[in-house]
Amino acid sequence: MTSSHVLPRLVIAAPASGHGKTTVATGLMAALSRAGHVVSGHKVGPDYIDPGYHALATGRPGRNLDPHLVGEDRLGPLLVHGALHAGPPADVAIVEGVMGLHDGQIGGDGFSSTAHVARLTQSPVVLVVDVSHASRSIAAMVQGMVGFDPHVRVVGVILNKVGSQRHGDEVCRAMEQTGVPVLGVLHRDDAVVAPSRHLGLVPAAERSDAADALDRLAHAIGRTIDLPQLMSLARSAPDLAVDAWSPPGPTAEAPRGTERPVVAVAGGRAFTFRYTETTELLASLGCDVAVFDPLEDASLPDGTRALYLGGGFPEVHAAGLSANEPLRHALREAVAAGVPTYAECAGLLYLCRSVDGAPMVGAIDAQATMTPRLTLAYRSWVSPADTLVAPAGARVTGHEFHRTTVTPGIPHEQDEGSAAWTGPQGPAGFATARLHASYLHTHWAGHPQMAERFVAAARNTPVRRSTLAPTASAASRHVEHPTRAPEVADGDRAATDPLRWHGDREVGPSLVDLAVNTYDGARPDWLEEALAAADVGSYPDPTPGEHALARRHGRRPAEVLATAGAAEAFALVAGLRPWRCPVVVHPQFTEPDVALAREGHQVRHVVSSPGSGFRLEPDRVPEEADLVVLGNPTNPTGVLHPARTIDELRRPGRLVVVDEAFMDGLAGEPQSLADAPRPGVLVVRSLTKLWSIPGVRAGYVLGDADTVAALRARQTPWSVSAAAVAAMIACSSERALAETAVRATALARNRAVLTDGLTELGVPHVDGPAPFVLARPGPGMHTRLRTAGFATRRADTFPGLDDSWLRLSVRRPDVARKLLATLRMELT
Repeated sequence: MTSSHVLPRLVIAAPASGHGKTTVATGLMAALSRAGHVVSGHKVGPDYIDPGYHALATGRPGRNLDPHLVGEDRLGPLLVHGALHAGPPADVAIVEGVMGLHDGQIGGDGFSSTAHVARLTQSPVVLVVDVSHASRSIAAMVQGMVGFDPHVRVVGVILNKVGSQRHGDEVCRAMEQTGVPVLGVLHRDDAVVAPSRHLGLVPAAERSDAADALDRLAHAIGRTIDLPQLMSLARSAPDLAVDAWSPPGPTAEAPRGTERPVVAVAGGRAFTFRYTETTELLASLGCDVAVFDPLEDASLPDGTRALYLGGGFPEVHAAGLSANEPLRHALREAVAAGVPTYAECAGLLYLCRSVDGAPMVGAIDAQATMTPRLTLAYRSWVSPADTLVAPAGARVTGHEFHRTTVTPGIPHEQDEGSAAWTGPQGPAGFATARLHASYLHTHWAGHPQMAERFVAAARNTPVRRSTLAPTASAASRHVEHPTRAPEVADGDRAATDPLRWHGDREVGPSLVDLAVNTYDGARPDWLEEALAAADVGSYPDPTPGEHALARRHGRRPAEVLATAGAAEAFALVAGLRPWRCPVVVHPQFTEPDVALAREGHQVRHVVSSPGSGFRLEPDRVPEEADLVVLGNPTNPTGVLHPARTIDELRRPGRLVVVDEAFMDGLAGEPQSLADAPRPGVLVVRSLTKLWSIPGVRAGYVLGDADTVAALRARQTPWSVSAAAVAAMIACSSERALAETAVRATALARNRAVLTDGLTELGVPHVDGPAPFVLARPGPGMHTRLRTAGFATRRADTFPGLDDSWLRLSVRRPDVARKLLATLRMELT
């Protein structure tokens, strides 16, 4: 007889991706937990990262609900198992949706969508709506979501990214017409947004600040959302008439009293992707699960009889994985000896000879490399032969989620085995009777026979005791260094004004450039063509460039001034008025100081501290300041200040100058003030960085028409070259905006490689989205890295920093990993 289960529950959904589902769902879980509730966290879809945040918020494992992976009939049973039977029974289950409420498998008419899971589990839905770009229209959109599918019950709305009290009140009044209650209003707060990674968000296990961020988020949610009303809506969910899922017990091949085989499961920061039910299945089938960290552990767990290498980011952690030679040796020996080995995606890459040139285990004769193309799709594949986890002809469902490729490609047939799976997309992975390594992620609760075959193979494997491979001495370790170049002479530095020191002074012949902050990719053909076609035979007219920039930012042409780079803009500002109290917020680009000093002004500094995360503190700026200059994101810290914090600096009679030279390198240009006119605010932009054209000197200023006119009156005629004007027009086009998004995504991905490597090395650094990283490896490292062939930007020329800091420009992963390998040796 089917059981009936009382389980208060809510699905947290949104009209589309990017509305803040993860932030709100995780915050609700944390706030409810802190209010004394036992909360069970769940995620619609195959995603591994969000459940990590759920686990941090609730104190119990996050779980997934995906009809494609496990079948429709297992959704309710898995929900009940996770919420009521795997640990103390939960008071409430919070289910985070995926994409838009009704968006599911392409061509599947909503299959595996959030709405599909809400229907299968009879769960009420709360919509999270980003209202930053609309007001009354939000109510119309919500009304449409409510009426689209009568079987999906939308019971409330949470308004996210509200701009002001008036804005929020306007949306709430409109929502009254829908009959759907507003459960809370959240203002924008980037301090509680998880940083992005090239495949999604950064896993909670990899964020040292995750717990603190969660505390801030729980506080914000608890203060602004009506939790009692939310719980009341959760209790309106009907009882679930399903039998709870339970993993199968040991098979007949495991007689009582036999030794439980040890399954070594890869974990740590590099291997965070596996479903909770996987280890539950292994334990239920009679195994002891022993988690090991390939970044830290020098040997496999004692008694290992099988290996499970799940998903994660080995390409990001390649330097650390490669450096652990003893474990790589032990794994290679184990696979060669026939220890049953199951590897998914990251596990596949780790078993290859190398990842982006970094040596890996070498158990598979192939190389893995990063590619610009993301593979993200549901799959249905068939096993072409009997393998470790599937008999010939077995069909499984799963998903692919990677930006890598394996060379040579995966063959259909090999001398010692076959492809792991085959499908319409071709073969996917390598497989034998003892090894299964593929790109396909599977949920073993949907295919328990895979776990049963894997455990049976483990039982038939002799116990493998821990062995340590010989550790290479420091003298014998080989790291490929670039050709070395001499250090800049001390006398040259002493004679140089620190405020006039720039990254281009760092570079030299045969040095790897991590000092100059320009994008390290090739310029697009269309930009090269525009520069080549610039009419240098006539006096330049900046007007067409200013009109193009005005269209790009939605401003009037009178609010745009083309300049010869940001440097000219600062010089114009310095001479604009007889400033009584000019203030520069530091650490920051020093050109404003130089420009103001040239005009005879005495500059005051407001220096942010590392202890505050170099955050902007408006109350520290003197009230009498009539000019305030700051960067956003700030050079060299990379900190991105919230727009509303910058707004706190505005005063009558004060000009706030915001240097956004690096803003176009951030996806979506968050917190930018360029597109919205603000009285008393002047925005300085540059095309130099993202488009790699420092020699063209193309910049511009955005502000109110009167201030821009006053700056234009001071400008030297024809200071902006014809090439700069051509660049302004070209870089404001639609194809330029599309390429901007591509480059910003690449910078974020490459930045993650650098910051994750610094984290592995224990090097403190500032967390921010900029295309450079401020790191603190210790005194003297600038000189030591230069001697090793790397040009980095010294930081002691920035007020507020000393020579223990370095600024590192974001470069391609292979360059970053060479730097990290060198830094590792220098630190030891």
